[in-house]
Amino acid sequence: MTNRLISWLLTICLFFAVSTAASAQTATPTPAEVAAQNVKRIDPADATQAWLATVPQEKREKSDAYFEGGYWLILWNFLLAAGISILLLTSRISAHLRDFAERASRFKTFQVAVYAIPYLLLVYLLSFPLNLYEHFYREHRYGLATQSFLPWFREQLIGLGVTLIAGTLLLIALYAVFRRASRTWWIWGTIVTLVFSFAGAFIAPVYIEPLFNTYKPLANPKIRDPILAMARANQIPVTQVFEVDASRQTTRVSANVSGFLGTTRIALNDNLLKQCTLPEIRMVMAHEMGHYVLNHGAKLLTYSGILILVGFALTRTLFDVAVRRWGNKWGVRGIADPAGLPLLVLILSTLLFVATPLLNTVVRVTEREADAFGLN
Repeated sequence: MTNRLISWLLTICLFFAVSTAASAQTATPTPAEVAAQNVKRIDPADATQAWLATVPQEKREKSDAYFEGGYWLILWNFLLAAGISILLLTSRISAHLRDFAERASRFKTFQVAVYAIPYLLLVYLLSFPLNLYEHFYREHRYGLATQSFLPWFREQLIGLGVTLIAGTLLLIALYAVFRRASRTWWIWGTIVTLVFSFAGAFIAPVYIEPLFNTYKPLANPKIRDPILAMARANQIPVTQVFEVDASRQTTRVSANVSGFLGTTRIALNDNLLKQCTLPEIRMVMAHEMGHYVLNHGAKLLTYSGILILVGFALTRTLFDVAVRRWGNKWGVRGIADPAGLPLLVLILSTLLFVATPLLNTVVRVTEREADAFGLN
């Protein structure tokens, strides 16, 4: 999670100023209170500009270029996803995959699996060039990556394996809903998607993340013990802090509090431990604990559920219209037909792209709330 600490500084200062003024009405000010009243208020915008003035111009330009390029990548990723979906539909590749699956088995569940695996592989292969640029070459160009190509590609293959397993299971569940609830699939489909999201958040810290990194207990008591004390003070059910060997992949600093129902875990990457002082580490962890204490995971899951429900509801209408218009040409029979998956992806990715400003606003609000929690 990124930090936006300066933006909340004025709010915290004003809070203490009001509290001090209220106390002064009923009691004689202490020397500390008098000193506090004489402290100059800090404007977050001015403080931010003052800090930015200390950053060399070359580094500022490099940082701006990285983030501005990231905005363009949102567009390129959407266009690529849309292009792949259109290609699979208009070339009837999707219909041919469906026909192959039907020849392979008479069982609908197995047909979905036989369709899903080559579909996911095709999408991965067609999107690999942009993936290679975005997550390998670009990261190296900006000094954010430390891996050579072969270790990076190995992790890509691991990720592909996870995607094939999880994606196939999700599609099997969704298409079972599509077959059994042709009119209300958009409601039940939302529930299925949220269940899978919940399950993913539950198992990821224990079973998925260790596939990519080594987690070991943090040995340094000068760092570990203050973090555990913060966790106890905020009722976070952990007894250990973990260190992650992220430096073999990236130069970024990071930490997180993840999991729930017995899988909750605090993890710091080794870059944070090497590059930051203890007060800085505590500030980062206070922010991350804020996400946990403020139930941001559950809130984001709820917001996602609403978005998915609205998206599926709109998709139901748009999908039916598209099938009536082009279904015969594409070889797509209806929502329960796996050959229509690229159309489903096309519609949903378009709606998601349109909703990007809203999604960014939601994330921005949660980040600011975590910043405020950390400052307190």
